[in-house]
Amino acid sequence: MRCGFCGYEDSKVIDSRSADDGKTIRRRRECFSCGKRFTTYETIEDTPVLVVKNNGARQAFDGQKIKSGIIKSCEKRPVSVTEIDEIVNAVAKQVYNSMEPEVSSKWIGELVMSELKKHDEVAYVRYASVYRSFKDIPSFMEELQRMMENKK
Repeated sequence: MRCGFCGYEDSKVIDSRSADDGKTIRRRRECFSCGKRFTTYETIEDTPVLVVKNNGARQAFDGQKIKSGIIKSCEKRPVSVTEIDEIVNAVAKQVYNSMEPEVSSKWIGELVMSELKKHDEVAYVRYASVYRSFKDIPSFMEELQRMMENKK
């Protein structure tokens, strides 16, 4: 780290502390050349992920949009807010860990359904019925049949 006083490019860390709820590390450093001390902050670089919609439009990934959809599908179901937050966090983690600058909304929808299925099958079917926009009863029944076969 370059010294802010003399410009020398080497220093030693004297003290490190967590700051900003663990999202930042505050470091006290001492320059090897002039001996002066200075403070630096290290943060995780947030790289925005864009979601590519079916119509080709792009928008920033937003966990709140996912959460509102999950809440609707879990209405009157025994799924706690904590579980919903866990689902949203699991999906967001997979999206950010993909290291892709753009992901498809279809892939995100599949991730949500996969996580929902682990928590509540009825909520999963509700979400899938909107997400996959079943056109008629036979297409809905096909999904239910797949679920029944997988359960065996």
